Amino acid sequence: MPLPILLALVIGGIATIALLLHLLGLSRRGKIASPEAAIAAWNDDNPNRPARSALLSASGELALIDTEHGPGLVFAMGADLATRPLADARLRPTQRGLALRLPDFTAPRLHLTLAPEERPIWAQRITAP
Repeated sequence: MPLPILLALVIGGIATIALLLHLLGLSRRGKIASPEAAIAAWNDDNPNRPARSALLSASGELALIDTEHGPGLVFAMGADLATRPLADARLRPTQRGLALRLPDFTAPRLHLTLAPEERPIWAQRITAP
């Protein structure tokens, strides 16, 4: 089979699969259903740092976790949930929320989109000792 035809078939197949996934709603970002779901996700990933409470964002895509060892974050990464401890996080306000710099090579920067009324509360809880 000639290379141009093979390339067209491969590119067309991948584009078709991506379009079908999007049309079926499988490309939507995950949501955190409740504070209890955020705590469960945190405790699954961090059994040695159990969560005491969770503060859910208005969008449902973020949860700020309170632990004995400092704050943590549960966030939607695609359809799944990911967790990160926020110890030693550097915080900077942005127009859409907060920007975090973490000492973690797997997620060195996180941009949290928060409602204007949530920003000071989250900033205070993240930076509190």
